[in-house]
Amino acid sequence: MKHPFRPAPRRRRRLLGLMLALCLSFAAFGALGAGAETADEIQFPRGAVETPVLLDGIEVLEGEIFRLDGVTYVPLRNFSNLFDSPKISWNGATNTATVKTDELTLYAQTGSYYIYANDHFLYTVGQILNLEGHLYVPIRPMARAFALDLTWDATRNRVELRSTGASAITPADYDEDSVYWLSRIISAESRGEPFLGQVAVGNVVLNRVASDLYPDTIYEVIFDREYGTQFTPVAIGTIYDTPTESAVIAAKVCLEGYTLSDSILFFMNPRIATSNWISENRTYAFTIANHAFYE
Repeated sequence: MKHPFRPAPRRRRRLLGLMLALCLSFAAFGALGAGAETADEIQFPRGAVETPVLLDGIEVLEGEIFRLDGVTYVPLRNFSNLFDSPKISWNGATNTATVKTDELTLYAQTGSYYIYANDHFLYTVGQILNLEGHLYVPIRPMARAFALDLTWDATRNRVELRSTGASAITPADYDEDSVYWLSRIISAESRGEPFLGQVAVGNVVLNRVASDLYPDTIYEVIFDREYGTQFTPVAIGTIYDTPTESAVIAAKVCLEGYTLSDSILFFMNPRIATSNWISENRTYAFTIANHAFYE
């Protein structure tokens, strides 16, 4: 009698493995929402408000779009299908959707605060959501990825999109020197901090670059010693450490122009600060995790 726990013959195992892989692939593909379900079939988060979106004057995806905490969300698949017949796939291991057209490669990961579009890292403000197997992404970065102009009509509480003649955002071309130094100061100053806190540190550096009170380049701001060493990592040498991946992404998000505040110029960790000069002389703005930011 065949042993009940004996492995199947090799050919049969290969066939079973192939069938299992196909089943998993279809299941993962379904997680992206193969059908065109509407708001009546998908439960929006508590507090969400259904929001109209017009594309070139015509409402699209009626009943499928909502606004939550001031951020308008669109279903990734159905929004992408409005343009250029994209190929859409799902990686269940990383919870990442991929959208590809002839002109665009876009990645969106559940829980993330940015999308990747043609080498750009575009901050989403709101977290990317997975609702009953359907990925919902804030509309502003999606509009930018598909080269659309976006305006918010506050009188009618709706989003208006306009075609620009382009089918996708042009490929990114970040200045290598800017990414190199900005990612290193972000990593050295905020390793272990949440992503938004890393972006805020980058904002401080770029705000100083834009200010008449500081040097005009990222490198010069980081190594500025006019009033003493400005950043501890310069003094202790960690500025030269290889930056974390999240710090590199945060640097690129900052270089894309996203800022939590264009007036913050200082930050400190109150628990370990050796001086209270900042808190005693500058205007407090906000706190993210361990860092307090000041204008």
